[in-house]
Amino acid sequence: MATTTAIIIFTVIILALTWSWRILNWLWLKPKKLEKILREQGLQGNSYRFLVGDVKDIVKTRKEATSKPINLSDDIVPRVFPYFQQSALKHGKNSFVWFGPTPRVNITDPELIKDVFNKKDDFRKPIVNRLVKLLVNGLVNLEGEQWSKHRKIINPAFHFEKLKIMLPNFFKSCDDLIGKWETMLSSDGSCEMDAWPFLQNMASDVISRTAFGSSYEEGRRIFQLQIEQAELTKTVMTNVNIPGWR
Repeated sequence: MATTTAIIIFTVIILALTWSWRILNWLWLKPKKLEKILREQGLQGNSYRFLVGDVKDIVKTRKEATSKPINLSDDIVPRVFPYFQQSALKHGKNSFVWFGPTPRVNITDPELIKDVFNKKDDFRKPIVNRLVKLLVNGLVNLEGEQWSKHRKIINPAFHFEKLKIMLPNFFKSCDDLIGKWETMLSSDGSCEMDAWPFLQNMASDVISRTAFGSSYEEGRRIFQLQIEQAELTKTVMTNVNIPGWR
């Protein structure tokens, strides 16, 4: 009995030490090693911060950027990628940021970008958060042969001749949108409105008419679910994925 108990305790200790080492390596040793390698290659970025990396700063800068109005003549980069622009200004055109314990290299040098595109088998798409695959798992996430297979399947849908057939549907959706806007005009022929929701609806309407043969109004629930899915995906992408933790 004593021998069995000792074996169980020994096994539990070994398992605990093994998992402790894996967690330590994942959350600290490996990120610091990668940081050293990146700096040796001439890339600059913030020092790794335990578990969260730059995620908190990324979320904060995005909230600050989207809380301010933007003019049509403004540069959209500070609005769309505020943190990455700040990183480029601070650390140079080629730098890295941290998504939790995972570094992401950002390059803006045209020659380096061309090199990456020409060596697609060497440079894989980054997996920021594995939970994203539960929400979105399409062409954008596929690699290699899977990507080629799915690309061949959808290629015919975007052939020029087929797009020409879709033009009446494009025109119909645009005409409906303009009609809605005209009904909103005041007596002096002008009005102020947020055009973005209308443009979202029009894009959904075009897709629905051309792909499914129904109007946007009939598929409102489907598109609403897609919007919610997109919001969930954005939330997941800015969170640190801890295996076994919801």
